[in-house]
Amino acid sequence: MKRPPSAVMTVLLAARAGATAEGAAAQDPSDASVATRGPERQNSAERQAAALASRMTPAERQAYVFGYFPPMSKDRPADMIPSAGYVPGVPRLGVPTLRESDASLGVANQIEQRKGDVATALPASLAIAASFDPDLAYRGGAMIGAEARAKTFNVLLAGGVNLTRDPWGGRTFEYFGEDPLLSGVMAGESIRGVQSNHIVSTVKHFALNPQETLRTTVNARIDQAALRESDLLAFEIAIERGRPGSVMCSYNKVNGDWACENDVLLNQVLKRDWGYKGWVMSDWGAVHSTVKAINAGLDQQSGRELDKGPFFGKPLDDALAAGTVSSARLTDMNQRILWGVVSTGLINDPVPTAPQSIDYDAHARVAQEVAEKGSVLLKNEGNLLPLARTVKSIVVIGSHADVGVLSGGGSSQVRSVGGAPVEIPLKEGAAASFARVTWHASSPLAAIRRMAPNAAISFVDGTDPAAAAVAARKADLAIVFASQWRTEAQDVETMSLPDGQDALIGAVAGANRRTVVVLETGGPVLMPWLARIPAVLQAWYPGQRGGEAIANILFGATNPSGRLPMTFPASEAQAPRPVVPGLSAMKEADRAQQKGSTYGMVERSLLVDVDYAEGADVGYRSYLKHGVRPLFPFGYGLSYTRFSYGDLRIEPGATPRISFTVTNIGKVAGADSPQAYVQAGQRNGGSTRLVGFKRVVLAPGENQRVSIDIDPRLLADFDVKANDWHVAAGNYPVTIARFAGDRALSANLEMAEGRLHP
Repeated sequence: MKRPPSAVMTVLLAARAGATAEGAAAQDPSDASVATRGPERQNSAERQAAALASRMTPAERQAYVFGYFPPMSKDRPADMIPSAGYVPGVPRLGVPTLRESDASLGVANQIEQRKGDVATALPASLAIAASFDPDLAYRGGAMIGAEARAKTFNVLLAGGVNLTRDPWGGRTFEYFGEDPLLSGVMAGESIRGVQSNHIVSTVKHFALNPQETLRTTVNARIDQAALRESDLLAFEIAIERGRPGSVMCSYNKVNGDWACENDVLLNQVLKRDWGYKGWVMSDWGAVHSTVKAINAGLDQQSGRELDKGPFFGKPLDDALAAGTVSSARLTDMNQRILWGVVSTGLINDPVPTAPQSIDYDAHARVAQEVAEKGSVLLKNEGNLLPLARTVKSIVVIGSHADVGVLSGGGSSQVRSVGGAPVEIPLKEGAAASFARVTWHASSPLAAIRRMAPNAAISFVDGTDPAAAAVAARKADLAIVFASQWRTEAQDVETMSLPDGQDALIGAVAGANRRTVVVLETGGPVLMPWLARIPAVLQAWYPGQRGGEAIANILFGATNPSGRLPMTFPASEAQAPRPVVPGLSAMKEADRAQQKGSTYGMVERSLLVDVDYAEGADVGYRSYLKHGVRPLFPFGYGLSYTRFSYGDLRIEPGATPRISFTVTNIGKVAGADSPQAYVQAGQRNGGSTRLVGFKRVVLAPGENQRVSIDIDPRLLADFDVKANDWHVAAGNYPVTIARFAGDRALSANLEMAEGRLHP
């Protein structure tokens, strides 16, 4: 039934205010709409948290806002184990000790600080995003949460939702891409999955923290409206869907103030406008003050040993005595922590006191499913793929594909089941103290041999392009594995594949036209050889069952269905910042320090402003606005079958709805992820925005009706002066597309003017 446009705005304010105050369920997580939860659960959690906080002594309240970093802690209670964080509880009140672990891609164990402790390693978050499957994001989070609980952790530092603004970000692989809707939905579902185990998940890093270079000193500058329409919208959606117990603030400054003492971000946006009831924890080493940080909204200092001072220790005592921090604010800080503990179910279902058994085989199947659904087939000229199992000879080349698959580095590093067949320590750089270049023990070579048991399959390490070319010339088919390692604390300085791999691929392509390239990367790379290679598979960092997943796709046991969650530039010049901001300053500071300059002088030289002039036009929005053609667009991905779209219908209303039919017109079963885009916004000419998506699985000849409800914020401009969202009256062009810029179907959506709660 068509709803009259005049009624569109009559209930928007109430609907958005309800979603903000009550949180949002993910009953149908594939579109932009969010359903509200009843207030009873929220009010009950608030009441219980307030009651507990009121019964704590002043000393107990101060202790609960002051976290340890176990690897560097001099005070080591018996139940403290090497991990990210520890906060002692209050046993007499049943207030749990908080045992924190990094957990973006699995329960982390960097450089094996807990000897022998393994966990299931999911693929990169980019692979989860590329699946366009919110249910899979939920199940991946649930798997990680189950393992964390079994290992006695009850707080996971998960839920990374920073948007990819630059193609060279070192930590890009931990996040969900460049679009606020996709990132918010997938992060929110992952958080919801983690917390289904009655433990706490964070959402991080709040906010505008897209680069690693100088991450602790950079000042990210952006227009407030643009920030609300991009990075903050991603966080808002993730918080509504996942209801995380905690928000982790980031290292950097945002518009002049450190994120962890930023009144605009923490008090005004997060706690006032969004009605967030949980607690804000600092990133490790991100606290710069006591009075300013606490009064600006920071509720807990994490990893005190990594900060320049114990800001929430004796300085907090002094501030309370002086009245510059009120006792009511300290109570509020504890109540917020306890809200996270209560609302997730942790208070009534404590984690076990000793490790429990884990079904690693079942969890490995989840990891493999993510790798299979998240790998993106970028090129398949002449239908070279899928490969026939009757192929006579194959040479596999490069990237240690004989023993494993590459993983990303940093605090997210999982010591996966099966161990690390290759582990290379870093000799220099910001990540050297806690990261190693690590492969998971999932051999693509072995998996390929299982798929083609009668073929002669050899391996060449790829260090000598000439030798690889000789081997390729003798084989029926060559498969080159190429990789680029990324890590927390460092950005890649170039988008080119390292270690001469472009030359390797060129040499192999010159020797054998039947060459497949499999990319194991944490973001986009340049492909100067693309015209000479018939088939390219983007596998990201494919996790502990990556080898099996890649082989299944190459041989057609799995039909590829991933779609790019970020734009792949055709050149570095297409990036909004072609070089890493602050990189030259960092190198100059390193040289100054080597010459004997004092730390203070070096630190001051590293205070760099980064202007995000693209504003809300992140990624594909900017490419489309300026008519720039990338190497591969956002949302792009091929399949071994084909799909058609038809019968587009538009229903305006409080939550506008679009529907259409998807049909598999190919010869094999497959999955598709049609995307809905709207040209929206008035400021700066507006932009093309993803407003919904839906993953569908269809047999040959089968069709399915798809409905997508549009979150009206995605149609709006944020009005800073009025502090609300403004939807302008008019017709909004709608397209159903296979990728950003495609126009498979089109129509217009009529909207009345209105305003929405911020």
